[in-house]
Amino acid sequence: MALDGSSFPYRAGQAALLGLHENEERTPYSIASSPHETATDGHLEFLVKVDGSSRFGAIVSNLQPGTRIFVSAAGGRFGLPPDAAKSPLLFVGGGTGVAPLRSMILDVIHEGRADRPPALVYSARSPEEFAYAEELRALHDAGKLKLILTLTGDARDWRHARGRAGAEHLADLATPRTLCFICGPPSMVTDLPQALMALGVPREHIKTEDW
Repeated sequence: MALDGSSFPYRAGQAALLGLHENEERTPYSIASSPHETATDGHLEFLVKVDGSSRFGAIVSNLQPGTRIFVSAAGGRFGLPPDAAKSPLLFVGGGTGVAPLRSMILDVIHEGRADRPPALVYSARSPEEFAYAEELRALHDAGKLKLILTLTGDARDWRHARGRAGAEHLADLATPRTLCFICGPPSMVTDLPQALMALGVPREHIKTEDW
C-alpha cells in the first residue's frame, strides 16, 4: 500500500483500521511491514486473508491498483519493550497472525538489538498458507532466525513439524528469561500461555494479540 509521500509513524507490532474511503466500515489489521521498510520504500504492508469472513477481506481481491484505501493511525500495545534485547525472543504465530510477528522480527534484525537470533514457531493448515515462507526460510538459512514451521493439516511430502503449535514445539526455546509474543487464532492465544508457563516462562513475559 503506497503512502504517496505521506508520513506514517508506527511501532513494529501495531495495527491499523482499513476500509474503503466511501464506506464507513473499518476492519483492524496488524501491520506486516517493519518501520524501516516503510521509511525506505514508502509502503505499508498488510496480510489480508481473502475468504469473505471479514468486511475488508471480502472485498480486497476485487480492488484495482490505484484504489484509495482508508488507513487509520497505528495503535495497539502489542510490540517489543525497550529492553527486549536483553532476553531471548520467541514468536509464535498461526495463519495470518504472523503479520505483526514479521514486523517485529525484521525490526529486531534490522536494529541489531538482540544478541542471539529470535525464534519463530509458525503454524498453518496447508503448505500454501505459510505467508512469507521463502523470506523466513532465507533468514533461517542466514542464521538470523530460528524457524519452526508446523502443519496442522495434511500434506504428503511435508518435511517439517506437524500439529498445532504447543509444548513439544516450544520446549527447546522457552526459558524463564524468554520474552514470548503470540498472535493467531483465539484457541492459540488462549492455550499457549498456559503451555509456556508450564515450561517456566513467567506470565508477565508472555504478550498476546488476537484478531
